[in-house]
Amino acid sequence: MAGTTEKQKTEKKIKVLFVASEAVPFIKTGGLGDVCGALPKVLKQLGYDVRLVLPRYWAINRDHYKLKPILGPMGVPTGRGTIWCQVLEGKSDGYPVYFIENESFFGRAGIYDDGNWEHSDNAERYGFFSSAALQLCRDLNFKPDIIHAHDWQTALVPAYLKIWHLNDPFFKNTAAVYSIHNIAYQGTFKASVYDFLGLGAENFTEAKFENFGGINLMKAGIFYADAVTTVSPTYAREILSEPGANGLSVYLQRRREDLFGILNGADYDHWDPETDTLIPANYSSRDLSGKKLCKKALQKDFLLEEKEDVPVIGIVSRLAEQKGFKLFGLVIHRLLREMKVQFAIVGSGEKWQEDFFGGLPAHHPGRVGAWIGHSNRKAHLVEAGADFFLMPSLYEPCGLNQIYSLKYGTLPIVRSTGGLRDTVEQYDEKTGSGTGFLYYDQTTDAIFNTIRWAINTYYDHPDYLAQMRKRAMSEHFSWLDSAKHYEEVYQKARHRRATWK
Repeated sequence: MAGTTEKQKTEKKIKVLFVASEAVPFIKTGGLGDVCGALPKVLKQLGYDVRLVLPRYWAINRDHYKLKPILGPMGVPTGRGTIWCQVLEGKSDGYPVYFIENESFFGRAGIYDDGNWEHSDNAERYGFFSSAALQLCRDLNFKPDIIHAHDWQTALVPAYLKIWHLNDPFFKNTAAVYSIHNIAYQGTFKASVYDFLGLGAENFTEAKFENFGGINLMKAGIFYADAVTTVSPTYAREILSEPGANGLSVYLQRRREDLFGILNGADYDHWDPETDTLIPANYSSRDLSGKKLCKKALQKDFLLEEKEDVPVIGIVSRLAEQKGFKLFGLVIHRLLREMKVQFAIVGSGEKWQEDFFGGLPAHHPGRVGAWIGHSNRKAHLVEAGADFFLMPSLYEPCGLNQIYSLKYGTLPIVRSTGGLRDTVEQYDEKTGSGTGFLYYDQTTDAIFNTIRWAINTYYDHPDYLAQMRKRAMSEHFSWLDSAKHYEEVYQKARHRRATWK
């Protein structure tokens, strides 16, 4: 990679603008935020002129991040006229981050919802934001070679480039790359918002925007982008057919040659047991004594019986339908009746799941601990202190927690889907090889038997478990490796852009 860096230093820097609805460290609800915080940092290291634009949500504190006004008022074109905003600038790992500030759209609690219901004007909010990102380029005189848009919230960026700016000299060399992080969330809205977006009646067609009488923003992103990526090779294959594509397989099939599956990397600056400042003791594959201390601290923190010889299964997750915890909930009581095992759970989401998992410690005191909500410290503690990490996802585009778990020697128990299949190697009980435990069917029997398999291995084959733990900790899923593939996609997108007339 050093050679690539030196080469780019001697050439004209490729300009890349990330347009996203969230990115760490500023705002995050899921893996999208991790990707849009980590990938620009690596591209910057490789010599790209990379910049990021985000909405300035109410939760992003101006003073904390030292945000300074640079443009304002900036007029943003929409289908219903010009809307004005202010632009602030901050820094993240040495590259500029721009924030679009408009109190009517972003000065409210919550990002996509208010905690109960989605914001009713999300189409207008993110249509405005996508248009603002392009206007920002013009007002800064920043002519990007690549604009990298993410998920439905910024799917209109490729559309605006091709509809409004196809023959615009300012954007004549700008290619659009569109990344699908989760195809289940497509940005579907009533057709009544279409005029606000300003996309023209001629584009309200089944192939582009129209969706059962309404609109589908992700469908448009797929149609207009010069290249489409998703977050793991297996997920890229899964979304070419149903049910994996949630109804969009026919549109992705049309773009098959322009679709690329690139596995997310892990930000090991923050997720490494040798350097993690949020855990009570550091450790490595060469010396696991610190992991024992972390397990003891985890049991104390979650009010579990402090027994070193009982396996702890950790969970850190959104409690959503996708994550598969409904099936797990049907077997956890049986697991606790029949086996010596403990669970440490951190998560939030659907109300019934919060109530169910939050109530388990009362039914199984000392054997189940639960924290309903988000806690970065507790998430790190679970990764470091647990023996296993459970991800029973019905589908998982990439997943990051199983990658973190591998690095922490916390063996994943996962369903074989998407990025989970790409990152976890199945345990072979004959040789002790593998890095985790995988199952295939979406059934209670499959999840129960696989968890039991892992627990039995803990008690009956501690030597194999130790081998697996060391092998897992040696795995490395670097953003540098992922960035190589994005470099290739960026070049293909630029060639594809040249074919548009």
